[in-house]
Amino acid sequence: MASRRIAVPVAAALTILAVATPQAAAHTELDAGSPAAKATLAGLPPRLTLTFSDEMTQKYAKLAVSGPDGKSAATGVPEVQGRTVTLPLETRSPAGRYTVGYRVVSADGHPVSGSYTFTVKAADSPSPSPRADQRADARPSPAAGTARTAAAHDGKSSGTTPLALVGGGALAMTAAAVGAYVARRRRAGHGD
Repeated sequence: MASRRIAVPVAAALTILAVATPQAAAHTELDAGSPAAKATLAGLPPRLTLTFSDEMTQKYAKLAVSGPDGKSAATGVPEVQGRTVTLPLETRSPAGRYTVGYRVVSADGHPVSGSYTFTVKAADSPSPSPRADQRADARPSPAAGTARTAAAHDGKSSGTTPLALVGGGALAMTAAAVGAYVARRRRAGHGD
């Protein structure tokens, strides 16, 4: 019985420490893309530019742009300059839906991957004027950046870290143990 009196508070303390310990707050994310996710363009630009929240490493930068025919629209290799990764594109590529895929590693070792799409209109179809969030020169608001990042990941990342899962599981187990302990104490006190 004495071991249970010690085990429950120790488990509760360990759970509180696990949950309260600060997690690594800096997770590298895609801040902006040009062309932007879901943008509609009159033609394919000469380059794809992705800007991340941290500096990238050249060695592990992988970008791909696939056209509506499934073929690569790239004409070279990715080039990293600080937080920006660029990829030259074939401007004479056909109209249609393009898919951007990326897998990069930040300078501190955090991998980032995701994908998004944009559309190139045929030369003879009317082109809507670009919205503020689709222009390459538009500065994203914090909310727009978050939405763009979520769209860029296409639901491939839940944003839940393993530490949060472990902490949540430990908290649930501790709550169950405390509940069982309290229930037993109540029964013992009532003569059950």
